Amino acid sequence: MIQSLLIANRGEIACRIIRTARRLGIRTVAVYSDADAQALHVRSADEAVHIGPSPVRESYLVGGKIIAAAKATGAEAIHPGYGFLSENSEFAAAVQAAGLIWVGPNPASITAMGLKDAAKTLMQDAGVPTTPGYLGADQSPERLKAEADRIGYPVLIKAVGGGGGKGMRKVDAAAEFADALLSCQREAISSFGNDVVLLEKWVTNPRHIEVQIFGDSHGNVVHLFERDCSLQRRHQKVIEEAPAPGMDEATRAAVCRAAVNAAKAVDYVGAGTIEFIADGSEGLRADRIWFMEMNTRLQVEHPVTEEITGQDLVEWQLRVASGEPIPVKQDDLSINGWAMETRLYAEDPAKGFLPSIGRLDTFELGGEMPGLRIETGVEQGAEISPFYDPMIAKVIAHGATRDEARKRLAEALDDSTVWPLKTNAGFLVKALTNPDFAAARLDTGLIAREGDALMPSTRPSDEALADAAAALGKGGGLAGFRLNAPVREEGVFLLDGEAVTIAYDPREGAAVRQEDILVAESGQVWRLMPFRAGGAAGAEASDGAILSPMPGRVIAVAVSAGEVVAKGQKLLTLEAMKMEHSLVAPFDGAIAQLNASVGGQVSEGALLVKIDKVEAA
Repeated sequence: MIQSLLIANRGEIACRIIRTARRLGIRTVAVYSDADAQALHVRSADEAVHIGPSPVRESYLVGGKIIAAAKATGAEAIHPGYGFLSENSEFAAAVQAAGLIWVGPNPASITAMGLKDAAKTLMQDAGVPTTPGYLGADQSPERLKAEADRIGYPVLIKAVGGGGGKGMRKVDAAAEFADALLSCQREAISSFGNDVVLLEKWVTNPRHIEVQIFGDSHGNVVHLFERDCSLQRRHQKVIEEAPAPGMDEATRAAVCRAAVNAAKAVDYVGAGTIEFIADGSEGLRADRIWFMEMNTRLQVEHPVTEEITGQDLVEWQLRVASGEPIPVKQDDLSINGWAMETRLYAEDPAKGFLPSIGRLDTFELGGEMPGLRIETGVEQGAEISPFYDPMIAKVIAHGATRDEARKRLAEALDDSTVWPLKTNAGFLVKALTNPDFAAARLDTGLIAREGDALMPSTRPSDEALADAAAALGKGGGLAGFRLNAPVREEGVFLLDGEAVTIAYDPREGAAVRQEDILVAESGQVWRLMPFRAGGAAGAEASDGAILSPMPGRVIAVAVSAGEVVAKGQKLLTLEAMKMEHSLVAPFDGAIAQLNASVGGQVSEGALLVKIDKVEAA
């Protein structure tokens, strides 16, 4: 068994790997950037090495620094986690060339499955069913158009080096093909440096089914059943579950057998996932499930597979990398109950899911609920920086049935309190309780179809506000407050800075305390505080006050003080989490105040621009 391990990653996956390694008696080494100097994974490891500035291209993506850290600390092996360098065959080869153990598949397997067109050809040769399409060497617009006409519309254009929803275009009619092809190729060159595309038949009522496979260096390959990742937003997974709803035993056997054959075709060693697309218009059928791609690493959603099988996939990775065979035989694996996972992000659904960065003053997830598992790389008091993915936790629930797991997961999110950062918890609760999702009427377009119906409330319920107002009035907590108690008074409070009137039970006339309270409901959190006339907290911004919607950096200022502006005119642009957000004038007016300059850092809610209305002549 490996005795010392460097984890070439950060956040929750680094913490998750460290936890299993510690149980196995393996010494762990963490790496960290400037932004992660105080991170949980750094303090959890036995040793930690600084590898550079905060941007990933100067730290976590620099393979040479990571290998040097492993050599300097005497680590025997490197585990890449997922993301970053986990599917970089050159890095894997460099790790092995340095005399270190690579906890992952052979570099040749990563290369074989790295390009979608080559992987699809390889799978066809191995007898794995693939989606009808075209992946030929002739990339002329004329040939691609002819092939699209042959396949039949709608058709999907997909960049061979793509991922994360980029480099993909759906074409509904022949007349749209030429423009869609050019757009797809431009995005592919920009994102991946490769404009080669393949064509696939667009699948109606698509479901995303994937199979967890595992191979060892002794020629063994097993599967650990399937996961359903159909609930997606903009091609990004939102809720994952195992097993897949509606999967009968015959279909399961066929799709899992195809996944094992796919892994054997590339002599696969370690953890991997074979992803399939299914046409669910007539339920899940073996003849309507096709290979899509392979992920040559551990998946973000691997905990749901662990929950239904009782296995530790990280332990398997470490044992197999040490030369041991897979710990169990295929016949020893079975499905126990149901598991669901969702990804909790520091982002604001009400503002287009903009990232929310800053300090986690309150971070409480789910409580001590049975069947609940939390994977996180942060803790209360941690800083969420703009340099990395804003996922702050994975919340996993296990139950005897799908409905039990679903309700348990929704309840855990409902009971979570994160402040002052915004999260997508309210959106996730809405998704979990959506009637179609609850009834397992799934496809990848469900979230897009539901639209605003999944957006969380922007205000607590009257009952929740009355509870909080009464607690403030008494100066105590919420314990013992009677929901829907007789209302005898109205009071003015500030709800996230906005003055609101709340009817509540004054609790025998106790004076309102000068303090605040967090109101948590359905995964959403607001701050309620007494109105203090004349104080800063009670001062309401008049029309024309342009506040920062998020913490970030000003990257452009398009106006100057005193300038007359028109409604909708761009005023300035903010950047956070590598995303840009433009602020525009709400009406015609003149710039009375300008409190922003290029390069300046601003906090959420900061007054950036004040516009005075211009009276008509």
